[in-house]
Amino acid sequence: MYENPRLILDSSNPPEPGQIVWRSPSNLAIVKYWGKHGRQLPRNPSLSLTLTASCTDTALGYAFKETVNNQIDLEFKFHGEENEAFRAKVLAFLESLEPQFPFLRQLELSIQTGNSFPHSAGIASSASAMSALALCLCTLEDALFGTLQEEDAFDVKASYIARLGSGSACRSIYPYAALWGKTPAMAGSSDEFAVPAEDLLHPTFKDFHDDILIVSTSEKSVSSRAGHALMEGNPYADARYKQAQSRLSTLIEALRTGDLEAFGKIAEDEALTLHALMMASNPSYMLLHPNTVALIEKIRAYRAETKHPVYFSLDAGPNIHLLYPGSIISDVRGWIEEDLKEHCVDNWYIQDWVGEGPEEI
Repeated sequence: MYENPRLILDSSNPPEPGQIVWRSPSNLAIVKYWGKHGRQLPRNPSLSLTLTASCTDTALGYAFKETVNNQIDLEFKFHGEENEAFRAKVLAFLESLEPQFPFLRQLELSIQTGNSFPHSAGIASSASAMSALALCLCTLEDALFGTLQEEDAFDVKASYIARLGSGSACRSIYPYAALWGKTPAMAGSSDEFAVPAEDLLHPTFKDFHDDILIVSTSEKSVSSRAGHALMEGNPYADARYKQAQSRLSTLIEALRTGDLEAFGKIAEDEALTLHALMMASNPSYMLLHPNTVALIEKIRAYRAETKHPVYFSLDAGPNIHLLYPGSIISDVRGWIEEDLKEHCVDNWYIQDWVGEGPEEI
């Protein structure tokens, strides 16, 4: 898909050097994607809320090569410093995209990127990073060749390219909410790219908050890539994939009607299911920390006492996503300050919310 060998620059009329900058957010899957096949194809569909404050800024610089060679020339910096491990991963990704962007070998490229939140700690940093890079690449293609003038065509290709870098990244392309994975619950859904799900949302969910309680900033002991691979031998895998389809249908109805209780039950059940699958893998592993469990217990107790619709979710890491509508923000933020942040690293939590998606800056 999207293979186009004709996307080659005319050496007699080379483009002027330039730079493209995108800011792209992370996203939080409510129904989780866990398990994949082929090249970043999901075993089950997922639906996510698009965040705002947890984001990656990526600047892609380019200039036509004066000396022709058959390699991608890349200068890479993460938070202003060279990072050879990240550079190697990005370079391998760019090289894999030759069928989609054959012109990249004709350019000298520079990438400067950085996150507003810790990477590799279970806040989907790969989603924001790879979606930002995909948006830069598609903008570059359109600037050089005028091939992605229609907004829908641009978004679909950006989502497709982002998926090749990180599965969850394909959902970060869209505002408010996105669905990825073929499912009868959504017309036009695909395993190849995500589709926008904003139209599914009751107004309550467009004013939703996700305050991320940072239990740990350490890099995870098992990467998400390795975790996905372990689903191949997980004895509960097939039942899980059927469960995800069922929960997705229930979630879509809750999002449409503004049913916070149904939404919250699925969010919490999916978070715990994700970590249960990790513990049932072979070899098994655990990413939850003692403070993760302490926070879950406090959230449940607070909800029972106050009747406030406050729920938790988890990505593939120990940090808690605290989900609630904007109507109760004053009470919840006060509670975080008084009772929850003591369980966070240096009392740190990120105030985030559902937002309007990526922006070119």
